[in-house]
Amino acid sequence: MEDKENCKRVTRAARKRAAAAMPESQSQQLPATKKRVVLGELSNSQSNVFSNSTPSLEPKKPKYWPRKKEVKPAEPDIDADSADPQMCTPYASDIFEYLHSMEMEEKRRPFPDYIVKTQKDVTAHMRGILVDWLVEVAEEYKLVSDTLYLTVSYIDRFLSSHAINRQRLQLLGISCMLIASKYEEISPPHVEDFCYITDNTYKKEEVVKMETDILKFLNFEMGNPTVKSFLRRFTKAAQDDQKSPNLQLEFLGCYLGELSLLDYSCVRFLPSMVAASAVFLSRFTKAPKMHPWSSSLQQCSGYKPSDLRDCVLAIHDLQLNRKAGSLVAVRDKYKQHKFKCVATLSSPREIPAAYFDDIKN
Repeated sequence: MEDKENCKRVTRAARKRAAAAMPESQSQQLPATKKRVVLGELSNSQSNVFSNSTPSLEPKKPKYWPRKKEVKPAEPDIDADSADPQMCTPYASDIFEYLHSMEMEEKRRPFPDYIVKTQKDVTAHMRGILVDWLVEVAEEYKLVSDTLYLTVSYIDRFLSSHAINRQRLQLLGISCMLIASKYEEISPPHVEDFCYITDNTYKKEEVVKMETDILKFLNFEMGNPTVKSFLRRFTKAAQDDQKSPNLQLEFLGCYLGELSLLDYSCVRFLPSMVAASAVFLSRFTKAPKMHPWSSSLQQCSGYKPSDLRDCVLAIHDLQLNRKAGSLVAVRDKYKQHKFKCVATLSSPREIPAAYFDDIKN
């Protein structure tokens, strides 16, 4: 036992002498005891993971930095606000450029004169009555406005190449809405619901057969840019100087956009142009003495005021009941308090011609 104790003391003494003889620079490099970290507790920050590491030797930043040169403020970027994930901020510009190119494709556009050239038994007034009734159907089944716009797009495109008699026009309408509902809605109505809403004028088999014919005509390409697709973006650009959303301006744009669906003459305008014109007229209605267009709206939409003249005047006639005055579904819908009663707002009878002059940058 005594021999063992002597050996231990000799060994400890030897270690002490060796440590004393070691250079100071090497002794500081001895590994420190590491703290164990549970993997689930790891932070994204490196400084928290390596809490026992040597402090950084970087020089401290000065308290005062030299002033930066003043830069002239650029046009407000409507895509800069990423608070709304549905706006797809990082890709917004590319998305809307793609939608604009898509809306101009010939296969996605109805013929502007199909009532005259293709139809023999269907008139523009009958089309207006059908769309007005479909607005009521959409309200009854609580369908989103995207479904309504897509429905009317299908109807106009189908009527552009298929002559039908007036007895089957309502069948075409509910079949188009059935397809649009399946594309846009989370819980679309059933075929039986659309049969019921027509007082069972059509059987389930007839609706399914018409649905098949429409899908074949569309080549099962059901997606299509609509007025609503562009209205969201343009309305945001119209409020670039406001901290909180102007709901009345938003609903007014939606109201004017849906009014355009009633008028056959608006078929000739691109959806993006109708959306831009609805925003133009909304701003004019809210503030008649201010120019309704701005450089940010022109940059966002790609339209100058002169480009919008015909479309704005057409929608203005609808707003003032100069056209389609007997079709009341859209007007009644937007007289509700949930839509801020925007259908009750009136605008001046005439839009100053100067408002259609191009904006000088």
